[in-house]
Amino acid sequence: MSALSSRRPAVAGFAIFTLLMVTAFSGLGIWQLQRRVEKHALIARLNERLAAAPEALPAAAQWPSLTPARDEFRRVSFTATYAPLPDAMVYSAGSAVRDDVSGPGTWAFLPVQLADGNTIVVNAGFVQNTMQDRNQQDRAVRRLITGDPAELTGYIRFPENAGALTPAESVAKRLWFTRDHLAMARTLGWGESGKAVAPFYIDLETPVPENGIPKPGPLSVHLKDDHLQYAITWFTLAFAVVIAFGVWWRGQRRA
Repeated sequence: MSALSSRRPAVAGFAIFTLLMVTAFSGLGIWQLQRRVEKHALIARLNERLAAAPEALPAAAQWPSLTPARDEFRRVSFTATYAPLPDAMVYSAGSAVRDDVSGPGTWAFLPVQLADGNTIVVNAGFVQNTMQDRNQQDRAVRRLITGDPAELTGYIRFPENAGALTPAESVAKRLWFTRDHLAMARTLGWGESGKAVAPFYIDLETPVPENGIPKPGPLSVHLKDDHLQYAITWFTLAFAVVIAFGVWWRGQRRA
């Protein structure tokens, strides 16, 4: 058997391996480019919703049909009264959608009641350094509960799911680590009037309290968009595999 014949299985095996790697890396690169197109379309949709004029709050009959894909970040305005019930804190190390929020603190979540008796949970805004002073949020929230209807404007948001490493809530402190307003409502009795609690909550934009606590505000989209860099990386790896095979094959032919 000639040396060339003995090398053929090795060349064929390495060629198949190279083809598989190039196909896999190229496929991942194409997938990242597709995700980039989808991400840009999502950013455009969200920016359009954030910039739109506020709409009326959807009626309770429409709530079951609302979805994050169609309705997340829709601006709405409505009239409601802050309910005299316990509030909840949600820990935050900053915000991906609020340019004016940084550093540790909490979001103030509390229920408001509509004229029909149904409950909307609102994120009334950010309270800085609340982890060291629970009373700061308590004092701020008490000023909101006047018994008078308030004109509220904000953004429809949907509850988060806790991750595997997310700390458990502290019921004694009324402290959560995910924005799961439905869990708060069940625990703190926000929906025990016999009426519904909306499946979404509202990130308040206005009104802003005179002392700025809690601090509501406008939202902006800052979604991570590294898909082009990832695509270039995968295509580069595919090209490197081809070069490596070419160098190896050239060496085999000279041997």
